[in-house]
Amino acid sequence: MIYAGAQKNIGPSGVTVVIVRDDFLATANQDVPTVLQYSTHAKANSLYNTPPTFAIYVMACVLQWVEETGGLVSIVERNRKKAAALYDVIDTHPNLYLGHAEKRARSEMNVTFRLPNDELTKLFLAEAAERGFVGVKGYRTVGACASRSTMRCRLKPLCGSLSLCKILRAVTADGGFRCLRRFCSISMV
Repeated sequence: MIYAGAQKNIGPSGVTVVIVRDDFLATANQDVPTVLQYSTHAKANSLYNTPPTFAIYVMACVLQWVEETGGLVSIVERNRKKAAALYDVIDTHPNLYLGHAEKRARSEMNVTFRLPNDELTKLFLAEAAERGFVGVKGYRTVGACASRSTMRCRLKPLCGSLSLCKILRAVTADGGFRCLRRFCSISMV
């Protein structure tokens, strides 16, 4: 059996992909309510109850697009390039961008980093928002900044991550440092 929560990966929340072999259905637990039995849904061709039609439609569109753009191999390669480009900027400017994870444990899904202080982070986020990047602010519990590769971003073109790299590099340019120094009390040597 394959059970996949598809939200943020191939569809919006509410859609789940379940692939079950017939021999599993024959041995599956029947001591659960009818609606929770996989055999009920298999016999009804997944139409035992009203399915989330819009979520399934979106998932079908995403899967079609993935196939048309080269399949999973192509998506994986594109996401590796996006993550590598962002990590390259972070690694090139360690006094400004502080990566969270050790290099051997880095995620290709969520590239996270911090800036040296809250003021600089606010300026960076404002600059990113001004250039059309929303959702760059990190997690409430951890803070920082993040470039996520979830559904809304994972399938985005490489140019989106490269544009974010341009913003990261712009902040490190001399003019950016002068501007940021006016607002922050950090040394950028």
